[in-house]
Amino acid sequence: MTNHAAFTAEDTVTAVAAPAQAARHFSSFPPRRARDCRKAALGRMDLAASGVLRAGSLLDSMKASSPRHAKLATGADHEDWIEKHPSALEWFEAVLAAAKGKQVVMFLDYDGTLSPIVEDPESAVMTEDMRDAVRAVAQHFPTAIVSGRCRDKVFNFVKLEELYYAGSHGMDIKGPTTVSNHKAKADEVLCQPAIEFLPVIQEVYQTLTAKMQSIPGATVENNKFCLSVHFRCVAEEEWDGLGEEVRAVLDGYPDLCLTKGRKVLEIRPSIKWDKGNALEFLLESLGYAGRGDVFPIYIGDDRTDEDAFKVLRNMGQGIGILVTKFPKETSASHSLREPAEVKDFLRKLVKSNGMKG
Repeated sequence: MTNHAAFTAEDTVTAVAAPAQAARHFSSFPPRRARDCRKAALGRMDLAASGVLRAGSLLDSMKASSPRHAKLATGADHEDWIEKHPSALEWFEAVLAAAKGKQVVMFLDYDGTLSPIVEDPESAVMTEDMRDAVRAVAQHFPTAIVSGRCRDKVFNFVKLEELYYAGSHGMDIKGPTTVSNHKAKADEVLCQPAIEFLPVIQEVYQTLTAKMQSIPGATVENNKFCLSVHFRCVAEEEWDGLGEEVRAVLDGYPDLCLTKGRKVLEIRPSIKWDKGNALEFLLESLGYAGRGDVFPIYIGDDRTDEDAFKVLRNMGQGIGILVTKFPKETSASHSLREPAEVKDFLRKLVKSNGMKG
């Protein structure tokens, strides 16, 4: 039986939870077709609420993603932020108390959460210790990796077949591909709401790759249903020109939008689908939608993870944990400083579940 998760007293849901059920991890669910989530994603995203970059804001947004330009909080401001977003490790007992009697479902971002942020995106390799921690979590709780990376690429980094993988910011979801203690083999794709955008994404990728060749350090990563223009290794005086080149290309593609991450510009289809929708889809697929005895935990470090944090806050269930060393505006209720703390949190969660199981 699952007895874990995280919530401070002020966040705890007041409704009476349904009795917890044993061994419901990866319970079987009816096959979900790609068209099911395409229906849910119909229509354009809310540009005002999605962090889409507008004209005139691009360079400022690029600078805001750089720690050198980040406004460092004063001691008092930092303490105030920590009070509002306490460490999930220091408040671990409160986490367990909030999740007691509920089914924990784990959602994990990859870059900056399970692996450190590195200059070369292709070198963002997770440690064996972290892999062991994630493997152990998946033995106790349904576990999904939710990443902006291409699903196949993040799978090659993680190398655990018993997990769910949601790549391309949740636009490419697939279930476990191996038999585990909790679920039989389910190797079909569960959700690809942006399948119609593949040809245009490939076209823009080729165009941007050619354009970025003139800017030293710039790289374009093809994440299948979205593109990432990395400028971490680009000289700051080149940022404005890089941004204008990207925007000029996208002017010819009104069905694509531009958002930002940590020293990266993201090109995505303008559909109503993000990491928050992926979280909801997976909970529904697992049979947990609308249930009061479920405790989702989402851990991530980037702006795109805020969509999932907002879903959890609106649900009034589970917690969002932001991975950051600096105070940031966030809808997450808790925080961890770095991937090493994420690993410690996962290990404590597993250990506590083993003691109480």
